[in-house]
Amino acid sequence: MNLEAGNENNAAPTLRVIPREQHVISRKNISKAALRVLYRLNESGYSAYLVGGAVRDLLLGGHPKDFDVATNATPEDVKRLFRNCRLIGRRFRLAHVVYGPEIIEVATFRGTGEEGGESDGDRHVVDGRIVRDNVWGTIEEDAIRRDFRVNALYYDISDFSVRDYVGGVQDVQDRVLRLIGDPETRYREDPVRMLRAVRLAAKLNFRIDEATAAPFDDLGPLLADAAPARLFDESLKLFLAGHGLKSFRLLEQCGLLRFMFPAAARSLKRGDAALRSLIEQGLASTDERVLEGKSVTPAFLFAVLLWGEVRDMAHAWMAKGLDGNDAWARASAHVVAEQCQRVAIPRRFTFTMEEIWSLQPRFEQVQRKRVFRLLGHPRFRAAFDFLLLRAAEAPSIRELGQWWAHAQQLPHETLAAALSGHPVAVEPAAPVGVVSAAGTPGRPRNKRRRRKPKPGAS
Repeated sequence: MNLEAGNENNAAPTLRVIPREQHVISRKNISKAALRVLYRLNESGYSAYLVGGAVRDLLLGGHPKDFDVATNATPEDVKRLFRNCRLIGRRFRLAHVVYGPEIIEVATFRGTGEEGGESDGDRHVVDGRIVRDNVWGTIEEDAIRRDFRVNALYYDISDFSVRDYVGGVQDVQDRVLRLIGDPETRYREDPVRMLRAVRLAAKLNFRIDEATAAPFDDLGPLLADAAPARLFDESLKLFLAGHGLKSFRLLEQCGLLRFMFPAAARSLKRGDAALRSLIEQGLASTDERVLEGKSVTPAFLFAVLLWGEVRDMAHAWMAKGLDGNDAWARASAHVVAEQCQRVAIPRRFTFTMEEIWSLQPRFEQVQRKRVFRLLGHPRFRAAFDFLLLRAAEAPSIRELGQWWAHAQQLPHETLAAALSGHPVAVEPAAPVGVVSAAGTPGRPRNKRRRRKPKPGAS
C-alpha cells in the first residue's frame, strides 16, 4: 500500500504565515467572481479567505475550477451584502453567491462546540456522526475542524499571504495526505472521509499517511450508514474526474471497494483476469475522454464495474433451464437492486446499464433482420464499445467484435447482400473499434404494403 508513517495531529494549532513573496499563488489564477466576494467581505470589515482545495491546488501550480471562501461573517451577513446570494443547507448552513454559471460557496468559520466556549449556533452528533453543525467559531477552530491538513490552508485577501495552522504547507511539499486529529474519531464523524482520502490521493498523486489509512479495515463498514445518494455523488468524483483508474486501484488496495461495490469486489476476488482487464480498460478510456473534454456517462462505467456478477448470474440461471432473456433480465435486476442499496444510481442510468447488458448476447445473432435491428438500436454504440472491452474473455468475443466493427463500415446494400448469402466484394476489415466515414448502417426501410381492396369497391 502506498502509505507513509506520520505524526500525531492532536497538538494545538500553531500559525505559520507565508508572505506573498514566498508562495506561488497569483490572483490571475483566481476567478473574478471569487475575488469580488473576497474583496467585498474585506471592505465591509469582515475577515475573508480563500480556503481548502483551491489554495492547495494553486500551491501545486494547478488551476482550480471551484473556489470556496471562509469568513467570520454569518450567512445572514453574507446575504445582506450580496443580492445574488441564497442560503442553503440545514446540516451545514452555507451561503452561495451566484455570478452567472459560477457559484462561490461562502462558509462561516466553524467552531468546536465545546462546553464553556464562546461559539454559538447548534451542533448535533449521533453515534459519533455529525448530523448538524452550525456552530460558529474562530479561524483557528475552523482550521482544526477541517478534514486533511492540505485542505486547511487560508489565502488572506488583505495581504495576499497564506495562513497555515496545522502543517498543511509542509504536507503539500511532501505530497502526503494526513488527517487532522484522531483518524478513528474523524471517520466516525463522517465515514465518507475515507473515500475522500482515496480520491485526493489518486487525483493529486499523493501518499496516504499510515495513521490516516490504518482505520479503513475496521471502519469501512460505516460507509453503509452514509446516504446512498451521497455515495453516488462521491462515486462520480472518484471515477469521472479523469483519475478513475487510479481511484479504483487505490480503493481496492485500501480494502474499501467491497463496501462501495460489493458485486465487483466479489467477482474480482475470484481471480477473473478478463474481468479485471475489462474494468481497467473501461476506466482508462473514461479517463482519456475526460482529459480530452469528451462526454462520459456514469451508466457505462457502472455497467463495466458490475458486469462480472451479472454475467455469472445470468449464465447460472440459464444452466438451470431459464430462458435467456429472462435470465439476463433477472440477473440485471438483482445486481442493480443490491448495488442501489449502497450507491443510489438513478433510474435513468440503471435503465441504460440493463440495456447494455441485455444487448451483449444479441451480438452473437448475425441473421439479416437481427443485425439491422441491433444496428438501429439507440444503445448500439454503447453496447458495441462494451463488447470490445470484453475481448479478453475469449477469442470468439474478440472475433465477434471484429465482425461488428467491419459490418459498421459497409454500406447498407452491401451488408444486406452479404447477410443474404449473395457473393459480394468487401474491403478488408478495419481495426477493431474503427468506424468508417460511411457511418453506421441504419435500419432497413420496410416495404410499403398495398392495401387490399374492400369488397364491392371499384
